[in-house]
This record gives sequence, structure tokens and C-alpha cells, in this order.
Amino acid sequence: MEGRIWEEVGSLPPSPKSLKAATREEEVPRRHGRAWTERLHCRGPGCPGTERAAPGLDSGPVMFGYLSLLPVFLALWGTAGIWIVFAVAVANRTVDLAKGFPFISLCGSYPPQSCIFSQFLNMGAAMAAWVCILRYHQLRAWGVGRRFNQLILGSGLLCALGVSIVGNFQEKSQKPTHLAGSFLAFVVGILYFWLQLLLYRRMKSLPQPGAPWAGPLRLGLCSACTVLIVAMVVLHSCSLRSAAASCEWAAAMLLFALFGLLAVDFSGLDGCTLALQPCRGRGPPPPTPGPLQVQLSQPL
Repeated sequence: MEGRIWEEVGSLPPSPKSLKAATREEEVPRRHGRAWTERLHCRGPGCPGTERAAPGLDSGPVMFGYLSLLPVFLALWGTAGIWIVFAVAVANRTVDLAKGFPFISLCGSYPPQSCIFSQFLNMGAAMAAWVCILRYHQLRAWGVGRRFNQLILGSGLLCALGVSIVGNFQEKSQKPTHLAGSFLAFVVGILYFWLQLLLYRRMKSLPQPGAPWAGPLRLGLCSACTVLIVAMVVLHSCSLRSAAASCEWAAAMLLFALFGLLAVDFSGLDGCTLALQPCRGRGPPPPTPGPLQVQLSQPL
């Protein structure tokens, strides 16, 4: 039977040695992929176990998967959103540039740009939360401790919550709530990235995808953003509102850039899969239904 098939193809059958070698090469990627099916699909030099991976798994340049586009889209979405709100506010004269440069919150306090402001920030908060969850699972797969990883995840989710609060509670209507959201968005947001830098300093064995300049660039962006946040608070307390507003806009741009830089870390992720786990102590899970088979010979 085998000889007849190879005769129809028009080529000689492979030798038993080559068949065994091909089988061994196919089994390694299957074992490599099975461990990631429940959470993240990983590839490239940043994945665990690639030191002994099968030939062809990490050869050549690392291609960016679709998950790496999420941080980039988040950075572009947030940047475009706040500048669109600024343009609308200047166009309908709800802010006067002759009196000084306005805060981001002041631009989004009046309709119709307040609606645009809320929509952009709410969707940006949802994307930021999803990025933080993906980052949590990636760090857990790299062997990061549970408590420190949960601390990083918590700070990222609080940052996303603060962004949503800022968008929904405008400064003119709910100033205390708005300021609390600003604290979560800026202070806790930059803490999210400082904790990751501390993690890389403590665990030298962690994979570092991307070019060698990615780490120093992240450190520089975190340092500059921290200086701008401190300068914003100091200048605002000194009644230098225009200078403080300029620091706020620059700090927001750097935070968006830091989120966008996570695309380098996600370059080794090929996809993610949601897996459901039954509760413990509730009895055995229901049997999984088999594939539906329909015999074409039977009349419907």
C-alpha cells in the first residue's frame, strides 16, 4: 500500500532513518506547544525551554505576533484621543490658549469633547487592563514569584481603573474623585513600570526580548516620567498652572510610550487561549461531548 502511494506521488519513499528523524523533530514542537495551550502560545528566544528547542523554532529573526500590536494600538489610541480632545476644545473656544496652556482634564470637562474624552479613556483603560493581564501570565511563565507578580498586576489594574475614573468623573463636576483617578493613573501607573524594572534587576536570568537598547530606553522613560510627575505637583502648588499642565501632557505621552514598548516583550507571544477550570470538590466535570458525526448515506 505504501509503495503504491509513493508511486502515485512520483517520488521514492524516504528511508526508515529519515522517517524516525522527522518524527523526533515533530514531537519536540508538539511537546513545546502543549505546555502553552492553556494560557499563552510562546515562540522565539524569550520563551522558556528554547535552549533545547527543535530546529527551526527560534532560527531567524523574531516575528511580531498579533498580541504585540495591542500595546502599540493602546499607545496610539491614547495619544490620538487626548490630542483630539484638545483640538476640539480649542476649536469651540472652551479653553483659551491666551490664558495659558490647559490641563488635559480641563480640555475634557465640557461637552461635546467630554463625551469623546470619556469614550477614548474608557476603551484605553480596557486595553491597558488586558495588556497587564497578558504581562502577568507572561511573567508567571518565566518563573516570577506569585506575590511580586500579583503586585505588578495590581498596580497595572489600578492604573487602568484610574484612567477610567478620570474619563468618567470630569474635574468640573467631581473634582475629588477626578484627582483620585489622576493619582492612580499617573503615580500608580509609573509604579507599574518601576516594579518591572526592579524585577529585571533582581532576576538577571529573565528573558529580555528585543534589542539591547530596550532596557535602557525603558529606564530612561521611567526616570523622565517620574521627574515630570514630581515637577507637575510642585509647579501646581506654586500656582504655575501652565508649566504644570505642560508637564502633565509630557508625562502622559511617556506613559503611553511605556505601554507601547511592551510590544517588544510580547514579540515572543504567538497567541493566547482561554481555558475553563471546574471548581474543586464539586464532583467530576461533565464528560466532553464527542465530535458530531453524520453519515451521509442516511437520509435526513
